[in-house]
Amino acid sequence: MKQKVMGVINLIHEQDELESLTRGRCLATVPFGARYRLIDFILSSMVNSGISKVAVFAHTKYRSLMDHLGSGKHWDLHHRQSGLFVLPPATDDIHEISRGDLYHFYQHRDYFNRSPLEYVVITRSHMVCNIDFEPVIAYHEEKGADITVVCKQQRGMTTGKTRKVNMKDDGRITAIQDHYGRMLSDISCMEMYIMKKDLLMELVETSLAQGQDHLVRHAIFSRIDKLNVYGYMYEGYLGAVNTISSYYQNNMNLLTPEVWRQLFFQPGPIFTKVKDEPPARYLEGSLVSNSLIANGCLIEGTVINSVLFRGVHVRKGAVIKNSIIMQNGEIGVNGSVNYGVLDKDVRIEQGRDIQGSVSSPFLAAKRKVI
Repeated sequence: MKQKVMGVINLIHEQDELESLTRGRCLATVPFGARYRLIDFILSSMVNSGISKVAVFAHTKYRSLMDHLGSGKHWDLHHRQSGLFVLPPATDDIHEISRGDLYHFYQHRDYFNRSPLEYVVITRSHMVCNIDFEPVIAYHEEKGADITVVCKQQRGMTTGKTRKVNMKDDGRITAIQDHYGRMLSDISCMEMYIMKKDLLMELVETSLAQGQDHLVRHAIFSRIDKLNVYGYMYEGYLGAVNTISSYYQNNMNLLTPEVWRQLFFQPGPIFTKVKDEPPARYLEGSLVSNSLIANGCLIEGTVINSVLFRGVHVRKGAVIKNSIIMQNGEIGVNGSVNYGVLDKDVRIEQGRDIQGSVSSPFLAAKRKVI
């Protein structure tokens, strides 16, 4: 497959309701699972599927994205003939930036036109999964589809907000929700679209000529009766992370060993930017139960059912339960956090008691002191 497919991770107008977690960063670089970023999952899936040319269409707040991705070497995408391409908006004009993804695809049409690859896989960054695209491409060719949409049966899925689709028994999609509405369907769209590159370029030019500039709403949704659009059913773990509740629940799901193994190792490993730090240290009197603890942490207190990122310091007598503490957080002596989500460099002072709930976790913005 590596000789015929190019990848596109589309961050243009990616919807999120993560409040302060995306105040200074794009959704793609929100930290997840003790040491990863959301974009790592779809980028690693592409690499493991043999896709060696990937473009990331950046939009806004992409400084952390550039820092995280770098040259692409951590995903083995730093090659001369293929590799990783981060494509920011072609202009600083606010009106132009606010236009839809088809407009931005057109502005970077040379990226597509210069490539000899036949197919393009277009995805978003917030679908936390580990997917092999080879059987998806095989299904696309077997059906003779114009466009194949990767879908997931919603029952039992930990999800944020997703589009719904209606599908016939043979896999043909008859309707795609324009946005997050009330369509009666238990099948969710994973925002992954496979088509020939030439068809994408045709849809881009035709839609823009008609004053339309959104891929799903205009290029696909409005042509659902004219194009052969099929749905491929994905069977693995999926979390759509674009709300605070879905972010919290999907992190907590990683504390289940079966979910952790399936997401991070099947069908291939998930890669991320490597930061060399010493192992976590557990001092005398500390207690840790059912938690993910990243390198560089110093644990003097108690951590239960929680996810701790690199460099977190839990001081003596402090208690963390059911919480997510991001990089370099510090919980002071005899402090406590229960059902909390603390962004990077947050400090909880001595004796403070922070309480949230499973449906509404307490959220602390980056560098906040409480």
